[in-house]
Amino acid sequence: MTAIARTHRLRPPFDRQSALARVQASEDAWNTRDPWMVSLGYSIDAVWRHRDMFITGRDEIVEFLIAKWRREHYYALRKELWAFEGNRLAVRFQYEWHDESGQWWRSYGNELWEFDEQNLNRRREGSINDVRITDAQRRIFGPRSPQERGVGLPLH
Repeated sequence: MTAIARTHRLRPPFDRQSALARVQASEDAWNTRDPWMVSLGYSIDAVWRHRDMFITGRDEIVEFLIAKWRREHYYALRKELWAFEGNRLAVRFQYEWHDESGQWWRSYGNELWEFDEQNLNRRREGSINDVRITDAQRRIFGPRSPQERGVGLPLH
């Protein structure tokens, strides 16, 4: 079963267990780096604020993700539940990637999510900061192993 298919069983209102599972399913989907698969977790008319960009609808989400993963090589993500209430989740995340020159980056961020009645994310607001790191400072190497699930993210 795909990460997106699993999320359809995790309908709001969220309890702690379903909120944690929803966040992990989102992390799993984003780590595929498949823009079309990721977009299926969002409503047709989803609205995003991503850094300084405003994105509306699945088509724009797909376009954005295609461009993102052309720039961000070897992207690997970790998400962590911060808070939940009703149909909303607050998530913090970190991901690592390198640019065309080979410079590694760790991106730190927070997201606010709101879900519709079909359990699709209809609103995503993301604030993200990038920090240069060396290859030796890397700590995220691909999708989480089962042993890493539920392990919190260090602050820096």
